[in-house]
Amino acid sequence: MSLVLDARQRAMLQEMGVRVWTPRDAPEPPAVLAGHAKPRRAAEHEPATLPGVPPAAAAPVAPAAPLAKTAPSAAVAASHSAAPESQPSPGRVTGLVGGIAQMDWPALTEAVRQCQACAMCLGRRAPVLAAPELSTPCDWLLVGDPPDEAQERAGQPFVEEAGQLLDNMLRAVAVKRWNHGPDAGAAPAARAYLSPVLKCRPALMRAPNATELATCAHFLRREIALTQPKVIVAMGRFAMQLLLSDTPPEQARLPLGKLRGQVWRFADVPVVVTYPPAYLLRNGQDKARAWADLCLARAVACGALTSP
Repeated sequence: MSLVLDARQRAMLQEMGVRVWTPRDAPEPPAVLAGHAKPRRAAEHEPATLPGVPPAAAAPVAPAAPLAKTAPSAAVAASHSAAPESQPSPGRVTGLVGGIAQMDWPALTEAVRQCQACAMCLGRRAPVLAAPELSTPCDWLLVGDPPDEAQERAGQPFVEEAGQLLDNMLRAVAVKRWNHGPDAGAAPAARAYLSPVLKCRPALMRAPNATELATCAHFLRREIALTQPKVIVAMGRFAMQLLLSDTPPEQARLPLGKLRGQVWRFADVPVVVTYPPAYLLRNGQDKARAWADLCLARAVACGALTSP
């Protein structure tokens, strides 16, 4: 079976660069329809010659001039040279260290919200900082490990079941989590301010390094200055790692269980190490040890125990 093409179809295929085989004995196709140019043969592409003039003397066809390279526009050049806004910049907090020491709670909250000083900010939805609007002294400061997804979603440290357990533990020592509700007017001895050691939930699925902990410690030091705690409770491995950063390395590298039961210091404030509530939910046998740690912290906060 053969495919019969008329002149118009052959012309269209020729323009598209599709070669059409034509039998040698096939008659010359009829003229194309009006409005459609007849495909040019190879001889028609050759340079024309004048009668009596040898082909070699014909004027050569000048080669097409190369396209000039256009310089990129200023806007395009700027877009390639500008650094992405989402990339962390250690100098942003370093330059604010002096300013952080003078910030009130609203300014500190805004600085934390805009912080991009380390890789922990990548993928952050919102920071976790339950800061009051006014300076509110609290005798207790509880520092937890970096926030998880539930804490990021709530914008509060120690939430859900772990938060309920912690609230019950604090209530047992006559202390309540600071909040904006009716308990906001309680005496400082009955208030506990809660904060994570990092304000951003790690989005890279890895543990923070010492540099990232030290970067966020600038904010924590200001929180300490604004709350004026009499005791800090480090709840978790990373909280312990930061709050014991001034401790001799051979001691700071010990497991959490080896560091509890003693009084340490950070920013000239006594520090007591204990288990985080999320750990206690999985290891109920250590709740008695955590209770002993809270009793030690209460003795320090009340002045009944002189810290080193």
